[in-house]
Amino acid sequence: MSLDAVRAALAPSGHAAAIVEFSQSSATVAEAAEAIGTEPARIAKTISVYDEAPDAPEHGRAILLVLAGDAKVSSGRFKRRFGFKPHMLAPDDVEPLTGHRIGGVCPFANPAGAQVWLDESLRRFDVVWPATGSANSAIGLSLTDLETLSHAQGWVSVAQEPSTATPNTQGAS
Repeated sequence: MSLDAVRAALAPSGHAAAIVEFSQSSATVAEAAEAIGTEPARIAKTISVYDEAPDAPEHGRAILLVLAGDAKVSSGRFKRRFGFKPHMLAPDDVEPLTGHRIGGVCPFANPAGAQVWLDESLRRFDVVWPATGSANSAIGLSLTDLETLSHAQGWVSVAQEPSTATPNTQGAS
Protein backbone atom coordinates (compact mmCIF):
# COMPACT_ATOMS: atom_id res chain seq x y z
CA MET A 1 0.00 0.00 0.00
CA SER A 2 1.21 3.48 -0.85
CA LEU A 3 0.65 4.91 2.66
CA ASP A 4 2.85 2.14 4.06
CA ALA A 5 5.60 3.03 1.57
CA VAL A 6 5.43 6.67 2.67
CA ARG A 7 5.55 5.66 6.34
CA ALA A 8 8.64 3.56 5.64
CA ALA A 9 10.27 6.41 3.69
CA LEU A 10 9.60 8.94 6.46
CA ALA A 11 10.45 6.63 9.39
CA PRO A 12 14.24 7.21 9.42
CA SER A 13 13.71 10.97 9.91
CA GLY A 14 11.13 10.41 12.65
CA HIS A 15 8.36 12.03 10.58
CA ALA A 16 6.25 8.88 10.02
CA ALA A 17 4.55 9.40 13.40
CA ALA A 18 3.34 12.84 12.23
CA ILE A 19 1.21 11.39 9.41
CA VAL A 20 -2.45 12.09 10.11
CA GLU A 21 -5.17 9.74 8.83
CA PHE A 22 -8.71 11.04 8.46
CA SER A 23 -12.05 9.29 8.60
CA GLN A 24 -13.11 11.34 5.57
CA SER A 25 -11.50 11.82 2.17
CA SER A 26 -8.64 14.28 1.77
CA ALA A 27 -8.19 13.51 -1.93
CA THR A 28 -8.96 17.04 -3.13
CA VAL A 29 -7.60 20.36 -1.92
CA ALA A 30 -10.99 21.33 -0.48
CA GLU A 31 -11.46 17.98 1.27
CA ALA A 32 -7.93 18.05 2.70
CA ALA A 33 -8.33 21.61 3.98
CA GLU A 34 -11.61 20.69 5.65
CA ALA A 35 -10.18 17.51 7.22
CA ILE A 36 -7.11 19.35 8.53
CA GLY A 37 -8.92 22.52 9.50
CA THR A 38 -6.77 24.88 7.48
CA GLU A 39 -7.10 27.10 4.44
CA PRO A 40 -6.96 25.42 1.02
CA ALA A 41 -3.83 27.35 -0.01
CA ARG A 42 -1.81 25.47 2.65
CA ILE A 43 -2.49 22.11 1.02
CA ALA A 44 0.66 21.17 -0.88
CA LYS A 45 -0.95 19.54 -3.90
CA THR A 46 1.11 17.33 -6.17
CA ILE A 47 0.49 17.65 -9.90
CA SER A 48 1.91 14.81 -11.99
CA VAL A 49 2.94 15.35 -15.61
CA TYR A 50 4.90 13.36 -18.15
CA ASP A 51 8.61 14.06 -18.35
CA GLU A 52 9.07 14.70 -22.06
CA ALA A 53 12.72 15.75 -21.87
CA PRO A 54 14.95 14.30 -24.60
CA ASP A 55 16.70 12.07 -22.05
CA ALA A 56 13.45 10.68 -20.59
CA PRO A 57 13.10 6.90 -20.96
CA GLU A 58 10.80 5.60 -23.65
CA HIS A 59 8.49 3.90 -21.09
CA GLY A 60 7.99 7.26 -19.39
CA ARG A 61 8.66 8.96 -16.10
CA ALA A 62 6.89 11.64 -14.13
CA ILE A 63 7.61 15.14 -13.00
CA LEU A 64 5.81 15.84 -9.73
CA LEU A 65 5.10 19.52 -9.15
CA VAL A 66 4.20 20.46 -5.59
CA LEU A 67 2.20 23.70 -5.49
CA ALA A 68 0.13 25.64 -2.99
CA GLY A 69 -3.47 24.49 -2.99
CA ASP A 70 -4.70 27.72 -4.58
CA ALA A 71 -2.10 27.70 -7.37
CA LYS A 72 -2.46 26.48 -10.94
CA VAL A 73 0.30 25.48 -13.34
CA SER A 74 1.07 28.02 -16.03
CA SER A 75 1.73 26.16 -19.27
CA GLY A 76 4.00 28.97 -20.48
CA ARG A 77 6.07 29.11 -17.29
CA PHE A 78 6.36 25.34 -17.26
CA LYS A 79 7.50 25.27 -20.90
CA ARG A 80 10.09 28.01 -20.29
CA ARG A 81 11.49 26.03 -17.35
CA PHE A 82 11.36 22.47 -18.70
CA GLY A 83 11.39 22.97 -22.48
CA PHE A 84 8.07 21.28 -23.26
CA LYS A 85 4.37 21.76 -22.50
CA PRO A 86 2.99 19.97 -19.44
CA HIS A 87 0.78 16.97 -20.12
CA MET A 88 -1.01 15.43 -17.15
CA LEU A 89 -0.49 11.73 -16.60
CA ALA A 90 -3.22 9.49 -17.96
CA PRO A 91 -5.12 7.72 -15.14
CA ASP A 92 -3.54 4.34 -16.02
CA ASP A 93 -0.04 5.85 -15.73
CA VAL A 94 -0.47 7.61 -12.38
CA GLU A 95 0.31 4.72 -10.03
CA PRO A 96 3.15 3.17 -12.09
CA LEU A 97 4.91 6.54 -12.59
CA THR A 98 4.28 8.12 -9.17
CA GLY A 99 4.00 5.12 -6.86
CA HIS A 100 0.57 6.29 -5.66
CA ARG A 101 -3.06 6.04 -6.69
CA ILE A 102 -5.10 9.05 -7.76
CA GLY A 103 -6.11 10.98 -4.65
CA GLY A 104 -2.95 10.02 -2.77
CA VAL A 105 -0.21 11.21 -5.13
CA CYS A 106 2.48 12.84 -3.05
CA PRO A 107 6.15 13.80 -3.17
CA PHE A 108 7.33 10.86 -1.03
CA ALA A 109 8.23 7.23 -1.80
CA ASN A 110 8.18 7.78 -5.55
CA PRO A 111 9.77 5.40 -8.08
CA ALA A 112 13.31 5.97 -9.28
CA GLY A 113 13.33 8.53 -12.06
CA ALA A 114 10.33 10.51 -10.80
CA GLN A 115 11.43 14.09 -10.23
CA VAL A 116 9.93 16.24 -7.48
CA TRP A 117 9.97 20.02 -7.90
CA LEU A 118 8.62 22.50 -5.34
CA ASP A 119 6.86 25.60 -6.61
CA GLU A 120 7.55 29.07 -5.23
CA SER A 121 3.80 29.41 -4.45
CA LEU A 122 4.49 27.40 -1.27
CA ARG A 123 6.96 29.93 0.12
CA ARG A 124 4.13 32.05 1.60
CA PHE A 125 3.77 29.53 4.40
CA ASP A 126 5.86 28.14 7.21
CA VAL A 127 3.84 24.88 7.30
CA VAL A 128 2.16 23.09 4.38
CA TRP A 129 0.19 19.85 4.17
CA PRO A 130 1.07 17.33 1.41
CA ALA A 131 -0.74 14.02 1.01
CA THR A 132 1.02 10.89 2.22
CA GLY A 133 0.07 8.21 -0.26
CA SER A 134 -3.63 7.67 0.42
CA ALA A 135 -6.86 9.52 -0.23
CA ASN A 136 -7.32 10.17 3.50
CA SER A 137 -3.93 11.16 4.92
CA ALA A 138 -1.54 14.11 5.10
CA ILE A 139 1.39 15.51 7.05
CA GLY A 140 2.17 19.03 8.20
CA LEU A 141 5.73 19.97 7.29
CA SER A 142 7.98 23.01 7.25
CA LEU A 143 9.28 23.90 3.79
CA THR A 144 12.75 22.76 4.81
CA ASP A 145 11.41 19.35 5.86
CA LEU A 146 9.29 19.10 2.69
CA GLU A 147 12.32 19.82 0.54
CA THR A 148 14.51 17.33 2.39
CA LEU A 149 11.99 14.50 2.78
CA SER A 150 10.74 14.73 -0.81
CA HIS A 151 14.28 14.68 -2.22
CA ALA A 152 13.19 17.63 -4.35
CA GLN A 153 15.28 18.58 -7.34
CA GLY A 154 14.80 22.21 -6.34
CA TRP A 155 12.44 25.16 -6.50
CA VAL A 156 10.65 26.37 -9.64
CA SER A 157 8.21 29.11 -10.51
CA VAL A 158 5.63 27.40 -12.72
CA ALA A 159 2.41 28.59 -11.06
CA GLN A 160 0.23 31.25 -12.62
CA GLU A 161 0.57 34.66 -11.03
CA PRO A 162 -2.04 34.89 -8.27
CA SER A 163 -4.69 37.56 -8.70
CA THR A 164 -4.35 38.49 -5.04
CA ALA A 165 -1.52 37.25 -2.89
CA THR A 166 -1.90 37.77 0.83
CA PRO A 167 1.20 36.65 2.73
CA ASN A 168 0.27 34.31 5.55
CA THR A 169 2.83 32.61 7.73
CA GLN A 170 0.56 31.20 10.42
CA GLY A 171 0.53 27.44 10.91
CA ALA A 172 -2.57 25.31 10.57
CA SER A 173 -5.03 25.51 13.40
